[in-house]
Amino acid sequence: MNERWLQYTRRYEGLSVLPYQCPSGHLTIGYGHNLENGISKEIAELILKQDMASVQKAVAKHFAWWSQLPEVRQFVLVDMCFNMGLAKLCTFKKMLAALKCGDYLCAANEMLASRWAGQVGHRAQELARMMKTGEYL
Repeated sequence: MNERWLQYTRRYEGLSVLPYQCPSGHLTIGYGHNLENGISKEIAELILKQDMASVQKAVAKHFAWWSQLPEVRQFVLVDMCFNMGLAKLCTFKKMLAALKCGDYLCAANEMLASRWAGQVGHRAQELARMMKTGEYL
């Protein structure tokens, strides 16, 4: 790919990090990428990595004790946050209190007693097992 071509197209397309409707009515993002055409697996992987990094940063900032947790339990909290968002995760008060105190069995039980567990099914079961055992499945 010729860098000069890219520079020219960047200049005239402009960068939009948020989706917008282009003049022809297509949902577009980036430098004129038509979202109706989808994205590649490589781009999806890049987005996932960036999103997970953002979520991990938010969890670490919001829960000062998070960094003291064993890695698997750090992951459980990050994955829950990725799935439902920080505001919703913060509503898991009993689970978070148990986790902060190191009562992983209680934290796992609180996870499973939630409406979220019924909504995500197998994912919640696996995360609760990881919370309880401290081991990846």
